Amino acid sequence: MRDLRIVFMGTPDFAVGTLAALLKANINVVGVITAPDKPAGRGRKINESAVKKFAVANNLKVLQPTNLKDEAFIAELESLNANLQIVVAFRMLPKVVWQMPEYGTFNLHASLLPDYRGAAPINWAIINGETKTGVSTFFIDEKIDTGNVILQEEVSIGEHDTLGELHDTLMRVGSDLVVKTVVLIKEDKVTTFKQPEIEEKSAPKIFNETCKINWNDTLTNIYNLIRGLNPYPAAWTTLNDNNTKIKVKIYDVKKEFQEHQLKPGTISTTKTDIKVAVKNGYLIIDSLQLSGKRKMDSKSLLNGFAFSEQAYFQ
Repeated sequence: MRDLRIVFMGTPDFAVGTLAALLKANINVVGVITAPDKPAGRGRKINESAVKKFAVANNLKVLQPTNLKDEAFIAELESLNANLQIVVAFRMLPKVVWQMPEYGTFNLHASLLPDYRGAAPINWAIINGETKTGVSTFFIDEKIDTGNVILQEEVSIGEHDTLGELHDTLMRVGSDLVVKTVVLIKEDKVTTFKQPEIEEKSAPKIFNETCKINWNDTLTNIYNLIRGLNPYPAAWTTLNDNNTKIKVKIYDVKKEFQEHQLKPGTISTTKTDIKVAVKNGYLIIDSLQLSGKRKMDSKSLLNGFAFSEQAYFQ
């Protein structure tokens, strides 16, 4: 039985679930590496990462390097005498860091590798209409998400699941998988398999243009894009209403398959509903956010905002 000393690396909420699971399992975490604090919002208030907040609350030693190759950081990392490192939703590590511990450095990735290597695996699985995904633990090597896989667990994706819902499910399942992986390493029972070289489905970073709705696409593709970006960063479109253009973020939606002759992007409303015409039906919008306004359900918006008869999304 190995005596483990673990350094954990992560930044967002997704990583907090794993760190919490490790502490709950009484696994020895000797240090936490996370992103530097940065100003955010209109007031430029200093914002700490979700992982830092959790680590500080649990009296864990925290390091926040700006440069992972910095000699002072490397020396401080070495002084922790860790023999295993765990990475969850962090940045790419230099070789000097991931090679440091005796038992290696492993990563939790929110997909069934080799599918959806990259920065946004949860988003792309939904956007592409997948019915299953999962989580993988693997030992880090020189490339991104290509190392030998330790464990995997499959998770089904419901037809109406949003990014937020799938994120929480994968965070919970992934946290358990990391603990199982640590136990295998502790007991020296790890077996791995090499990933195939071929990458058929990728998960590149989400940019603003990725989130723009193409109303000429199919109803299903538009529906999947919106739920794959809900709640963040959110799919968006431009409302053209009497030559006034307003950016609109769209969150919760439903599909209605129906033949019609309306131009894609045409808006029709009742006192409670907003429907947008697409090629093979209508997208029913349940919640949205107009630029400069708060997010609200459609009924609340329609109480104080009227679309003109010529209004459309473009």
